[in-house]
Amino acid sequence: FPLSKSTTYILICVPISNTHSLRFSIMLLQQLSVLALLLLCPVWADNFYQDATVTFGDHRTQIQDGGRLLALSLDKISGSGFQSKNAYLFGRFDMQLKLVPGNSAGTVTTFYLSSQGAGHDEIDFEFLGNSSGQPYTVHTNVYSQGKGNKEQQFRLWFDPTSSFHTYSIVWNSQRIIFLVDNIPIRVFNNHEAIGVAFPKNQAMRVYASLWNADEWATQGGRVKTDWSMAPFTASYRNFNTNACVWSAALSTLSCEGSKTDSVNNDQAWQTQELNGNDRNRLRWVQQKYMIYNYCADAKRFSQGLSPECKRSRF
Repeated sequence: FPLSKSTTYILICVPISNTHSLRFSIMLLQQLSVLALLLLCPVWADNFYQDATVTFGDHRTQIQDGGRLLALSLDKISGSGFQSKNAYLFGRFDMQLKLVPGNSAGTVTTFYLSSQGAGHDEIDFEFLGNSSGQPYTVHTNVYSQGKGNKEQQFRLWFDPTSSFHTYSIVWNSQRIIFLVDNIPIRVFNNHEAIGVAFPKNQAMRVYASLWNADEWATQGGRVKTDWSMAPFTASYRNFNTNACVWSAALSTLSCEGSKTDSVNNDQAWQTQELNGNDRNRLRWVQQKYMIYNYCADAKRFSQGLSPECKRSRF
């Protein structure tokens, strides 16, 4: 619309989800005898410059777009990776990934939470590369007190290399939920009551990496990495945490100031569980796209399946 040279304008950019800022801006404008242009602006996720530390790979890790995008690359010499500067004890963690395109056989791209030490806890998303035209395999696992063997694997129902998709981990004291584009693909419930360890006492950082795993990642290591395709590159963006930050120096936990957006919905992750629609979507994914479930592998666990396998409907 036309602007007047004789009028004073104030341009205010207010995050869409920040209703407190919006209300404050309106109150301020009511007290000023000026005409303002009030814009509703998108909420930017965390900034990799501020929130991440490169762990290995040196120049193979490239932060771009003002800190909003991070690219990891892998060549024959080394892969690359980063970790969050903060450690967390429970929360929701979202990351958008665009995986290695073309012939990515032997490569593994990861997004996971982990503590340190022999008795560490860990919650894994691992994306196993493939020969051209074959679907990616998503490998999930849960470690508690150094013990894993809780693998479930899925095929993705879309091309994860053509555009960004959101991968999320919801971790609270009752359960862990793995989501792809906000569709649940796996739930790991707290079954401590029947003797199954659950990760709830060790703070974990967010990690991501791109590395060569052609000894096992592709068809049991039968397909090797084609290094003529290198360097391989995977991209990360919109790293968003809505979580409780652990301070090791102070031995304190702060859940204040968590970032929110329309998906995270304030602190809903603290008690998040699946509703009827979520259970239907979980059932759809597991019936059509699950390719491995540790709870169905009696040959591997010949002495008996883990106790929680009898309790889980999915």
